[in-house]
Amino acid sequence: MTQKITQSLDLRQQQSLVMTPQMQQAVKLLQMNNLELQDFLEAEMVQNPLLEKAEGSEDDREDFEEESRDSRQDEAVEYSRDDEEAQASREDFDAGSYMADVGAGGRSNFSDSLPDFQDQLVGQKSLRDHLLGQLHIEAENSLERSIGTLLIDRIDESGYLREEPDVLAQQFGCGLETLTRVLSLLKTFDPTGVFARDLPECLALQLDERGELTAPMKVLLENLDLLAQHDHKKLSKICGVDVEDIAAMVLLIRGLNPRPSAEFEHVVAQTAIPDVLMKSLPKHVGGGYRVELNSETLPRVLVNRDYYVEVSSRTKDKKEKEYLSAQLTNANWLVKALDQRAQSILKVAAEIVEQQNGFFLYGIEFLKPLTLREVAEAVDLHESTVSRVTTGKFIGTPRGLLELKFFFTSSIESADGIAISSESVKARIKALTDEESVDAILSDDDLAEKLNGEGMNVARRTVAKYREALNIPSSVVRRRIKKSEL
Repeated sequence: MTQKITQSLDLRQQQSLVMTPQMQQAVKLLQMNNLELQDFLEAEMVQNPLLEKAEGSEDDREDFEEESRDSRQDEAVEYSRDDEEAQASREDFDAGSYMADVGAGGRSNFSDSLPDFQDQLVGQKSLRDHLLGQLHIEAENSLERSIGTLLIDRIDESGYLREEPDVLAQQFGCGLETLTRVLSLLKTFDPTGVFARDLPECLALQLDERGELTAPMKVLLENLDLLAQHDHKKLSKICGVDVEDIAAMVLLIRGLNPRPSAEFEHVVAQTAIPDVLMKSLPKHVGGGYRVELNSETLPRVLVNRDYYVEVSSRTKDKKEKEYLSAQLTNANWLVKALDQRAQSILKVAAEIVEQQNGFFLYGIEFLKPLTLREVAEAVDLHESTVSRVTTGKFIGTPRGLLELKFFFTSSIESADGIAISSESVKARIKALTDEESVDAILSDDDLAEKLNGEGMNVARRTVAKYREALNIPSSVVRRRIKKSEL
């Protein structure tokens, strides 16, 4: 049987979404934070001769700063605040001052600033230098010094050496016996506890130096999980000593240093740089906040049209002219895309600040439930755009350095039908547990009852979930902790 082959022509109508390379790049620009954008622009300026960073003389920079201030007056979204007392106590965010240590989430207790950075640097050296100095004195030969140096470079930020000796010996190409001997020498170095494999060994090294590493103490170190639960009765049975002896042993352990490297950590590290800044406005212009991009981390890119005109006028080759034309188009598009990115970030950040006014005035308990859709509708952007704008970007506020995603929380309906942020409920749970006394420890049922009495409709299982998310122990463990502190 033969199969007949035929040809036919059909017309079909269908819709499809095709993203051009420029659209894809615009999406990527939205997702980048300021530091990532810096790296991207540096690469683009290498590839495109028509792009350049805005630089010039001191007068030029002053003119540019004046233009930037004028443009920000137009771009930044301002709103007034009526609370005079809060207005008087408000502070600007300064990335180089007391906010330098807050990291992604800010200071949870909004406490005072750290000591001056320069004061912390005086007369201090790194842990590595401190250990190398001891190694050069104690090592018997060059082989031990070489292995010791490699081991020093393997300790983590706490001063622990987590990797197994046999693995390290294989990596270093030395005998296990030799490595073990050098490691034993390093464990005698100051600060005591450095090069320990884990917390129990770190504490054991310090106790051994004090002559307090008794048999019961060794058993106690093997059961630190029970110690964390403050179950002294069970520990006394396991260790074979009285409860009073356990209390004395616990007191001794509390005097030890679980992080041997702590005294050498003098470098102030900031884990995130603000992409957006909140700055307070003076009272004579109505008060409130101005929301603006962090210009210190955001380079200003220009299109060098004079260079384009000069080069294109001298170019006769068709391909070279096409290349220059394409680069000019790409440069113009990039500048426009950067402007759109800036406008989108400003709109979203300003709307978030306005929506969360209560949080900035009074604290975490007044954080409103907020969704991406609500912000998207308010600023007339797509929900996916708002998601990209708020991912991985931080805002410097009087409450600390916070990720924009922080302000989006789920809601719980109150007794009068008003939505309450889940973060507000968590903050209230923490406040209630912090105020407990040893004779009045609140169970999850008690917490739920108190919260419901304050108008927060939450079930006991919800309280338990939020309590665990806050790393707050159960009522039984909290009672043991309170008793041990007496």
